[in-house]
Amino acid sequence: MHSIIFLYVLVLVPFTVSIWPIPRQLSTGSTPLKLSKSFNVVVNMHSTPQDLLDAVARSESGLKSDSFERLVVGRGSADSTAVHRALSLDALVLSLDSGRLIRSVADEATVSIASRSESYTLSIPARGQARLVANSTLGLFRGLATFEQLWYTLDGDKYLLNAPIEIADEPAFPYRSFSLDTARNFYPVDDILRTLDAMSWVKMSVLYWHVADSQSFPLEVPGFPELAAKGAYSKEEMYSVNDVELIIQYANTRGIDVVMELDTPGHTTAVGFAHPEHVACAGKSPWAKYANEPPAGQLRIASNATVEFVKRVFQSVLTMMTSTMMSTGGDEVNLPCWEEDEETIDVLNKRNIAIGEALNEFVVAIQGVLKANKITPFIKGDMILTHNVPVTNDTVAVVWQSSADAAGIAERGLRFIHQPSNYFYLDCGAGDWVGNNILGNSWCDPFKTWQRAYSFDPYANLTEAQFPLVLGGQMPLWSEQSSSENLDSIVWPRLAVAAEVFWTGGTLPDGTSRLANNVTGGRAAFSRLNELRYRLVDRGVKAIALQPKWCVLRPGECDVDA
Repeated sequence: MHSIIFLYVLVLVPFTVSIWPIPRQLSTGSTPLKLSKSFNVVVNMHSTPQDLLDAVARSESGLKSDSFERLVVGRGSADSTAVHRALSLDALVLSLDSGRLIRSVADEATVSIASRSESYTLSIPARGQARLVANSTLGLFRGLATFEQLWYTLDGDKYLLNAPIEIADEPAFPYRSFSLDTARNFYPVDDILRTLDAMSWVKMSVLYWHVADSQSFPLEVPGFPELAAKGAYSKEEMYSVNDVELIIQYANTRGIDVVMELDTPGHTTAVGFAHPEHVACAGKSPWAKYANEPPAGQLRIASNATVEFVKRVFQSVLTMMTSTMMSTGGDEVNLPCWEEDEETIDVLNKRNIAIGEALNEFVVAIQGVLKANKITPFIKGDMILTHNVPVTNDTVAVVWQSSADAAGIAERGLRFIHQPSNYFYLDCGAGDWVGNNILGNSWCDPFKTWQRAYSFDPYANLTEAQFPLVLGGQMPLWSEQSSSENLDSIVWPRLAVAAEVFWTGGTLPDGTSRLANNVTGGRAAFSRLNELRYRLVDRGVKAIALQPKWCVLRPGECDVDA
């Protein structure tokens, strides 16, 4: 016992827990502990789903292959004596609470958003066996992600300095997402899979896939091969049915649901490459009069043939999905596009209805397809706040234009997710991308730093009675200036902020507010996010540096008030 106490004295370098997202409840000790050379993960259940076994195998492999050293001056050399004398952890034992139904991680990740169980408890003693217990295999999967972040490498040993550790954890919000636009520029499947891996490491639960837009239609839709054949940039830049199946399966087995968005009726010019009869003002100039960005064109909402066509396309896309959610989009529709379209005006006059009525009918018809298939419809917030379209009570709104819009959606009693451009847009701040605009900035300037995103309060301007309407939120990457070459660096590690905002919620495990002063300082969140960034790089994700390494190794010394 005296020798162990002596070890504590030898650990001179300050140590803090650097888990991201930080658990809801966390207690630690001060005893060094290392993984036994024979360490393994044991699953204690009578019938283990294959995707959980695969996750365990990845964890065991990662724990052996990760080479991450502690981010301190000397990279952990001061820990060597403590590590040498530390007792060993022999195993991590996984089990479900008694009586719980055993289902695959993929099945648990795709049940209705309100029914998902991701809670877990993790107990790591100062020697012997650790225990991970959950209500579901998805909870066990989340706990594995936490366990993997606890260990450092020194001279071939994997160790930590703060046993025993007790964690009781669950998400504050079920919906924690990354929205990826694959239409402005194309991302190969491998890019998406790598992103899904990184998302799973920080417990994100949804990939919101904005798969098509005005510029291209890269999605192969069963029964409608012409959409991608004529709408994709090339045959190499499209997602086949097999690609979609692979991406969704890969995501689901990593605890991530895939919510596909087919934006309608705006942002649909690419549909006209194969079906010009369904698109108004296609390519019309000047584009700025008829669309928010080139090329102009949106669906002929008043045409019964167009409505029936779009319904069939949605019905076909649903056959590829495992999710209980899908988005019909709805942002940035342009009235002059329809007002100057002869075919649309002719139908409106014959039926003696206005454009607003035709828009209402279109939305009801398309969302009706989702409802008939027991799919929860998502729609962009401006459809509700600006155009006042009718939606069913279970519709989920995407609040994107401004965080201030959340209150208006909540007043209508609708559930919603946060995606505000003034906090979460990953593509802001790179300058304008249109030509002949020398001094142009991006419309959502400035660049959204991780600290700006971290300061977001999901309950701002809401009454307590409206809090349950918040499902969570997502950070989007619109791809006008992004592609495979900069995907990792523009997304990571900033995307991880959404993971903590919507997993940990407003209160840190020590009882302090996540929104308190100095919470993003070098000895607080900044230190943990820096560590996550280096762990991502260690695993092959080209996450961008947030500080000079000198600052990273000296937490707090580069704070503005240091």
